[in-house]
Amino acid sequence: MSVETFTLIKQMTFQPTISNEQTAELPSARFGGRIVVIDKEEQITEACRDLAAHKIIGFDTETRPSFKAGVTNKVALLQLSTPSRCYLIRLCRTKLHAAILKILSNSDIKKIGADVAGDIRALHELRNFKERGFIDLQHMASYWGIEEKSLRKMSALVLGQRVSKAQRLSNWEASTLTTQQQMYAATDAWVCIKIYEKLMATQSVMPLPNFEIEAQPQAPKVEKKPYRRFKRTRKPNTTKHNLE
Repeated sequence: MSVETFTLIKQMTFQPTISNEQTAELPSARFGGRIVVIDKEEQITEACRDLAAHKIIGFDTETRPSFKAGVTNKVALLQLSTPSRCYLIRLCRTKLHAAILKILSNSDIKKIGADVAGDIRALHELRNFKERGFIDLQHMASYWGIEEKSLRKMSALVLGQRVSKAQRLSNWEASTLTTQQQMYAATDAWVCIKIYEKLMATQSVMPLPNFEIEAQPQAPKVEKKPYRRFKRTRKPNTTKHNLE
């Protein structure tokens, strides 16, 4: 094998793993576009119009952590990002609007995320919809020889940049999101686009399948039968006293 061929193959592949220490030494990935916080219904239409104009968007959710066993909270934030603008939709302040569901159900718009199935399940707890066009980086990465599954390490291996997780356990239902929370949330969604684009521009080590996640069938609605109240019938008193 020539030096040129070896160099080319090396450029087209990624390391399978990376240590926490190596990851910590890398520069931090930061979203450099505009962050738009949406907490009112009237803001949603314009945001979805912009999102619908893109074929690939980044996708993520955030939930206020629970520190009690058996107690979970509903998803508080939905992040949908284009390469230059990230929308932070505060689902703890506004509903999962029909215009948003149209984006999530559009197979022509690729929604790229990590652990997508978990995020979709959380959104289904708010409202049912037919998810289409979702791609999970955790499933994709193995086709390029990457064994890591966390977004932080996939970013480190593919982009040479680490994703901070400092705000992961912060309060996503707070009255106002801090600047640090906004940057963290926007970067998590945006970096998914960058990883996807870099992978697709690099030769894979295995033939690529269709990465789109199949929509899960919605649970059938169980029709409740009307409650029927039955009259109590008194039993005849057959005590010895009455028989005499």
